[in-house]
Amino acid sequence: MMQDGRFNQPQSRLREFGKFLRSRRERLTHVQAGLPPGFRRRTPGLRREEVAQLAGIGATWYTWLEQGRDVRPSVEVLEAIAEALQLGQAERQYLFVLAGISLHEDRAAGAECVPDALMRMLIGMKDQPAYVLGRRCDILAWNDAAVRVFGDFGTLEGDQRNLIHLMFTSKTHRQLLVDWDDIAPVSLAMFRADSAYYAGDPDFERLISRLEKASPQFRVWWSSHDVVHQPSTVKRIRHPDDGLLVFEYMSLSVDGCPGMRFVVCTPEGKG
Repeated sequence: MMQDGRFNQPQSRLREFGKFLRSRRERLTHVQAGLPPGFRRRTPGLRREEVAQLAGIGATWYTWLEQGRDVRPSVEVLEAIAEALQLGQAERQYLFVLAGISLHEDRAAGAECVPDALMRMLIGMKDQPAYVLGRRCDILAWNDAAVRVFGDFGTLEGDQRNLIHLMFTSKTHRQLLVDWDDIAPVSLAMFRADSAYYAGDPDFERLISRLEKASPQFRVWWSSHDVVHQPSTVKRIRHPDDGLLVFEYMSLSVDGCPGMRFVVCTPEGKG
């Protein structure tokens, strides 16, 4: 159910919030946390009561958070938990978004339309492959230079015209990326960071479900709950006709279109 164009799915966010807390707790060792070894550990990472102790909150209350209960932690509590779990900046922001706090962007549901001015700019770029991504990484528009390098996105079915879908299910697209093993997990971690804004979005959840069924690697990396905001800035392309191409990537947000990004690929060494 949606209300005024917004996703009204608090339970979806709470479930993801709990899963994320657990994933970060299980990756943190007692040595990293500065705790004594104690008795033998049967599960990876810290125990819930240890995280609660480090954060200065009750163990029962922390357990409720991991269970996805609607206990509405304050900013101070979230900061304490983030500190206890040694979260990075992207992870901290992801945690806050899932908690429904400090949502910096109003990312409403509905159709995504590329602004006319952006389309003119896109078409006018003759030597720089460029494309526009929507909030779920759907490829909304592209120029002729992008077709020459990446292929014609227009030949793909609507569900397949998605950057993450191509990255994890298309052998052709994977072969283009020389450093796929480095680029794919970073791209997915950025996608995961954005996913906090769309918990409960049925289109987003269908996309995740399709990818989990289609790609074992996606399924493994998605379950790790890793998040980042820093994209790979250089990508090497193994082009079937032109050989090795090296591009500097720039991803720009689009004013007035929350979640939309304008991606420009500049050949290395060119202004």
